Amino acid sequence: MRYLTLILISVLFYGNASAQECWVKVVNEKQKPIYGVSAINLNNPEQVFTTNKEGKVNLFFNNQQSIKFLFEHPNYNFKILTVHVSECNRDYTVVLFPSKSLNSTVIETDNKEKTFTLNSVENFGIYEGRKTEVIEPAKLSANLATNNAREVYTRVAGLNIWESDGAGIQLGIGGRGLNPNRTSNFNVRQNGYDISADALGYPESYYTPPLDAVERIEIVRGAASLQYGTQFGGLLNFELKKHPHDSIKFEAITKNTAGSFGFLSTFNSVGGTLDSYRTHYYAFYQYKQGNGWRENSDFNVHTYHINLKRHITEKFSLSAEYTGMQYLAQQAGGLTDVMFERNPRESIRERNWFSVDWNLMSLKAQYTINNTTAIDFRTFGLLANRKALGVLSPINVLDLGGERNLISGSFSNIGAETRLLKRYNVKGMNSIFLAGNRLYYGKTTNSQGVGSDGSDANFNFATPNPSESDYLFPNHNTAFFAENIFYVTDAMSITPGIRYEHINTISQGYYNQRVFDFAGNLVSTREIQESNSNKRDFLLGGLGISYKPSLEFETYANFSQNYRAINFSDLRIVNPNFKIDSNLTDERGYTADIGIRGGKKGRFYYDVSGFYISYKNRIGVVLQTDNLLKTEYRYRTNIGNSVNYGLESYAEVEMLGERINTDDISLTLFGNFAWVNATYTEVTESSIQGNKVEMVPPITIRTGFNFKYKTFRLGANYSYVEEHFTDATNAIRTSRAVDGIIPSYQVVDASIGYSKDRWGISINCNNALNAMYFTRRAEGYPGPGIIPSEGRSLFATFSYKFVR
Repeated sequence: MRYLTLILISVLFYGNASAQECWVKVVNEKQKPIYGVSAINLNNPEQVFTTNKEGKVNLFFNNQQSIKFLFEHPNYNFKILTVHVSECNRDYTVVLFPSKSLNSTVIETDNKEKTFTLNSVENFGIYEGRKTEVIEPAKLSANLATNNAREVYTRVAGLNIWESDGAGIQLGIGGRGLNPNRTSNFNVRQNGYDISADALGYPESYYTPPLDAVERIEIVRGAASLQYGTQFGGLLNFELKKHPHDSIKFEAITKNTAGSFGFLSTFNSVGGTLDSYRTHYYAFYQYKQGNGWRENSDFNVHTYHINLKRHITEKFSLSAEYTGMQYLAQQAGGLTDVMFERNPRESIRERNWFSVDWNLMSLKAQYTINNTTAIDFRTFGLLANRKALGVLSPINVLDLGGERNLISGSFSNIGAETRLLKRYNVKGMNSIFLAGNRLYYGKTTNSQGVGSDGSDANFNFATPNPSESDYLFPNHNTAFFAENIFYVTDAMSITPGIRYEHINTISQGYYNQRVFDFAGNLVSTREIQESNSNKRDFLLGGLGISYKPSLEFETYANFSQNYRAINFSDLRIVNPNFKIDSNLTDERGYTADIGIRGGKKGRFYYDVSGFYISYKNRIGVVLQTDNLLKTEYRYRTNIGNSVNYGLESYAEVEMLGERINTDDISLTLFGNFAWVNATYTEVTESSIQGNKVEMVPPITIRTGFNFKYKTFRLGANYSYVEEHFTDATNAIRTSRAVDGIIPSYQVVDASIGYSKDRWGISINCNNALNAMYFTRRAEGYPGPGIIPSEGRSLFATFSYKFVR
């Protein structure tokens, strides 16, 4: 059972002579009857009635003053209703809304519902009273072939987005003042299971699903994710497309895109149903390549996926998935501020390469025990590696050839999560209980040493053994979590939650300690062996409150404690541009938010919220000077405590559509605004006290419109991100360019499309005004230095669907 639905109603017969009967008709929002709705007596769950093909059910009552019933259907949401026996001389009509609109607001787009938030209970997760967002890529005016995050996340307020490559190979987003680096402050999942390198030791994601394969993107903010982990950012889950409707035995889709700078992409998928609707399958393959906006930016990417699902019985199902991705990218390196101002497309690194091989596996089992209880088991694993080859010397130093630096990492992990979802009733009030546990083991290896002296992508060490460092990082994690929705009234709910964590992070290996003289010459090298283990146990708590007097308005508030473990795998990377404090300790804190959301179907939607993050022992970067070499470098350490607070808002309005009583034409205007203030409050260095936290744009604005006439589409997006700092010392500009401000920038994207029957064509123009800007300064690969974002580019896509 994927969605749980609740409607409370009265009337039942226990067999005495004074019994009364009451007819109830159950219909959807279009007044069409719903067949197969279960009516369960909450006082006696063994008594169950079912609606007929006309949507009617005849319920019997004795002389009790009132009786409550649970009306349930897997595709519809719930509502609480009490009927008195004395009023049972009339018939009732109950309207159920589709489960996707359960405790969410929807509008009609292309005759399909548009979902803005997650349901209160969905896919074995509880989201009641929490800030959640849903993105449906197929309904966006966006360039999906390039995974353009600036367009895809334009409706999510407060995100800072790094644009590291024009192909969208890696995603870098951070919310509410958290670092966007490979989205490491979110728990990143695909179809509900982890896809990052190592959820504890290296929570970075080198793999991002092709957006043409994504049904929707689910975002749960930091104060709402105790059931998924302890991280400050929250949850980011990619729900991939599944098989088409059961009535379709076979469906094939092809989408092919050509664009500026040699960009080519082909996406092909198949899906269908076998064995009298008991077995389903879906698979896709995408290949894309390009030359890049800058010189030395060639890339090619292969991504493929297969999903098989089998309904063993009506109550029990199994599904298995495999996802693979391999890509090779040449990295043009960073620029200094002077270079960027002179020519943003310049590249002075031609020997830098990056390679990733990602393999994800998952097995899921779901079993519905009875009408009120279901269990979900999911196990998952990863076998992957990433290799970075090139020149890490400061970008203001020319590459004169010679041996390159090679960093090679491998990731293997396995995990299992079990979830129990139980609906029950206490003194006439409904409750929903979720409990689960997580077992996880991850192993990361990291080696750094001398690579080849050529210019090609040769990812072999020049010597048999790495010379800089070689480490093994095993990580163990056991977690238990529980949350419960208590419906205090028909409109108000309280959702407490707890999470217990046992974490053991280990490092074993060696690194080379080097001593230099005053002239910068190497004097001596000493190999240092290390073996560390860090065990900790802790308990986190959270509380959510929701008040929904109607389907068109909700007030919500949430509080949750957060925790982030240090990453041993970061401790021993040798990089002339930065150093890391060997005494790093874990980060703690809490997140709170409060907001209102709602809207009117087919007309408008809004979500306005305020948030507060208390971040203790925050790990950050400060700019320091090497007294011997007289050079500046970045130093990563526990800087101190910080406070982030701000306002996030989103609004969308349909200007035509329902107003002129037609589905053929619509004009949707949307916009989000975020204000964030993030400041260091208690720090180890007095010079940082009161400084702004790095990677936090104070103002972010994204807005746009979508126009539709029948199957013709036209849309545009505008993004504005205000100037912000990249380190805790708030440096404006440095010679190595790994620190300094990110200047304010504005970008416009536009698209146009037309479809007919089973084919479609679209044209996208990214960065239509050809703005010259950048979103990040990299201390290592793909820099070091400024990483320019791409200028104006055009793309044309042709798609065709075959159905049998």
